[in-house]
Amino acid sequence: MNILNILEEIEKTDAEVYERISPRRKAMAQFYGFGKKVALASLPIALGTMFKKAYAQTASTEVEAVLQFALTLEYLEAEFYTKGVAAAGLVPAGAALGAITTIRDHENQHVAFLKTALMSLGKTPVSKPTFDFSAGNGSNTGPFADVFSNYDTFLAVAQTFEDTGVRAYKGQAPALIGSGGVLTAALNIHSVEARHAAHVRQMRKARGASVKPWITGQDTGIGAIVQNSYVGEELETQAGVKITGINGQMISVAAATEAFDEPLTKAQILAIVDPFIV
Repeated sequence: MNILNILEEIEKTDAEVYERISPRRKAMAQFYGFGKKVALASLPIALGTMFKKAYAQTASTEVEAVLQFALTLEYLEAEFYTKGVAAAGLVPAGAALGAITTIRDHENQHVAFLKTALMSLGKTPVSKPTFDFSAGNGSNTGPFADVFSNYDTFLAVAQTFEDTGVRAYKGQAPALIGSGGVLTAALNIHSVEARHAAHVRQMRKARGASVKPWITGQDTGIGAIVQNSYVGEELETQAGVKITGINGQMISVAAATEAFDEPLTKAQILAIVDPFIV
């Protein structure tokens, strides 16, 4: 995450951001000096403090709701990967374990950032739910009951969570327009989730799964209980323009659906993750 770029992006939507924090020259001097003294892990706290000064008085209920919602999804992913890494013999040693461990760390950092952002705005972060990663609503005997003993099941569920996360952040972005740094941070997380999704898909492909690094139409093959993660991805039209025949070109339906990712509404996402929450 490029912190200086975040500050520049905030300035585009809020020209007075530096005055909200302190005069520009002083603010930047403070930031550069601060950056020399803290570790990367401390940056969410530093940003949270700056956002509190700039936006605590104007944080809307809608922005808070989006952050709380995002935090719940990040709790889900963080605990999933934490359990996966901890499960003896589940993830093969070497590159695979390194990748899953890195993704785990990213998700835990997302949790830490969102909690810090909420607290900096004077809000209490939602508590972490109890999860059932078998998708059994608490029975632990759902269709993915072997998720922490079967590596292929683990990767399939990981793909679903990542694909859903990408579409979730995209769907909630409009509610953050005008929120400056909050929107920027959410988009930073969104892009990382997309990289996770592509990498997990490649890991599945290396094990023989028929999958591409991106979504093609309504991807199938993981299970009916999570199929809604891909509903809407079959669209061939964007902004009223039919992509398959644009400018007389012969573009396949598959290519048209792969070229654009579709958002999910909050209601759609809640329906997808409901089986995983007790």
